[in-house]
Amino acid sequence: MQRYFAGRDNWYEDRVKITGPDVHHIRKVMRMAPGDTVTVVHPDKKAFEAEITEIDEEVYCVLKYPLETDPELPQKVTIVQAIGKSDKVEWVVQKGTELGMTEMIPFQAGRSVAKWDEKRQQKKVERWNKIAKEAAEQSERLMIPEVKSVASLKQVIEWTEGFGHLLFAYENEAREETESRLSKYIRKVDPGESVCLVIGPEGGFTPEEVSVLNGAFFQPVRLGRRILRMETAALYFLSALSYEWEE
Repeated sequence: MQRYFAGRDNWYEDRVKITGPDVHHIRKVMRMAPGDTVTVVHPDKKAFEAEITEIDEEVYCVLKYPLETDPELPQKVTIVQAIGKSDKVEWVVQKGTELGMTEMIPFQAGRSVAKWDEKRQQKKVERWNKIAKEAAEQSERLMIPEVKSVASLKQVIEWTEGFGHLLFAYENEAREETESRLSKYIRKVDPGESVCLVIGPEGGFTPEEVSVLNGAFFQPVRLGRRILRMETAALYFLSALSYEWEE
């Protein structure tokens, strides 16, 4: 069943209105008609089966019954991903959404290969949010992870102030036998708490970035004994959280 997210102002007692690009998807891609059923998700993370009653410039549906599903991770997970070349961040957005992340903050690291001006950053963020929406629909999420504007490390620290658990994936931890195993930190996280993981670029963190993160109480963490690519690290982390918290 096709899944669509409807804004808060589009709900009316037992009816809901679908607007925007989803209308084209319903009319032209799926070729639906009145009488067909869809899943519509409320911003309060509630999903309903609904029957289409009218298709025009907007799509109107009548709510049939709520769907008792809870596919979300029990904790809020923020991935801070250094921007990289090619479509690496797109991959992290799509797969990270499938694996349950709550939001992503892309950041411009000192060793990031990609260097974008403000106009290109805006276009990238718009595309990443579109990818997150499509991935949330496909994976039957109850929310669409937000991809925020490209930030500096200083802004990342400001935005994550107050989080319960602050971590950064540090390659040096994988090279040594340390006490920074991921399992050590996962077991400390209670339901409802917020977790943030910062992932560096292709060339790793600079010594200055490591110093700044340590000074802001971010803990270095080991993601296994192998050195992961930047686009693999977030998926390893989210998969480990899902296994520990859900399975």
